[in-house]
Amino acid sequence: MTSSSTSTSTVHPYVREMAMIHQVFRRESRLLAELVREVRPGDTARAGVLAEHWRQYAVGLHAHHTGEDEVLWPALLPHLDLDAEQVLAMENQHHELSEGIEEVRRVADRWAAHARPEDRDELAGALERHRRQLCTHLDEEERAVMPLVALHVNEEQWRAVGERGLAETPRNRLMIALGAILEDTSPEERQEFLARLPLPARLGWRLLGRRQYRRETARIRGGRTTD
Repeated sequence: MTSSSTSTSTVHPYVREMAMIHQVFRRESRLLAELVREVRPGDTARAGVLAEHWRQYAVGLHAHHTGEDEVLWPALLPHLDLDAEQVLAMENQHHELSEGIEEVRRVADRWAAHARPEDRDELAGALERHRRQLCTHLDEEERAVMPLVALHVNEEQWRAVGERGLAETPRNRLMIALGAILEDTSPEERQEFLARLPLPARLGWRLLGRRQYRRETARIRGGRTTD
């Protein structure tokens, strides 16, 4: 499964939720490269907005991978034999992705300062390389590892993964993170995901979160709109 849009009611909830989260990183890594290429030379205000969005994206991706490495894989590995190699490969890929993320960070910081066209083009290229590497990793994880998670990880362990991610997310970004997850989901997936959240989180999303997420995406994407 490479997109939450392919999910069905027969797929294990953990697998669906992971695909929904992965879709955030697939979408935002694609949009970042596209939006960077559209910035006019010298537009440091726009470059600063996108550089900050990259930093928020990188923080989220790091928190996601840390939650897997520190919580999910330790819960899964004791149940595996030969399949353990697939999980260890995911850890190695996390380290490899970190190198590309650091490359993007360096170029993004330089570009944000002056918005030079040569830095813009270098950054867009680095973002595109990052996205290709990331999508290969996410596809492999969903194909080879998430079925093992569905078999061997229990509800308490899965909840601990989510709590680890929440602990890494600033409180003022929680609704934005939720909106990013819900953006590309089907109505059924959205209903199921929200139903698993505490009541205060569901109320916060309905009362404030939707508007907060729309404002955030409008600021970052300019003329591009969300549903």
